[in-house]
Amino acid sequence: MNSLVEYFETDWQAMTINDWVGTILTIVIFLLMVVAYFQVFRPKNRERLEAKKHIPFDEDNE
Repeated sequence: MNSLVEYFETDWQAMTINDWVGTILTIVIFLLMVVAYFQVFRPKNRERLEAKKHIPFDEDNE
């Protein structure tokens, strides 16, 4: 068990700016995906989303 804990250990002081930006960006994108999935699979939003399901296939009338 000790080797597993050592494997996932993080040296926070050694992280560079790029590491922090990547970590924060990953967390933000994960949270946005959770919100998007929650909105899509919520039964209350079904009718609103079903009405818009053909938008990608509509031709531009411009």
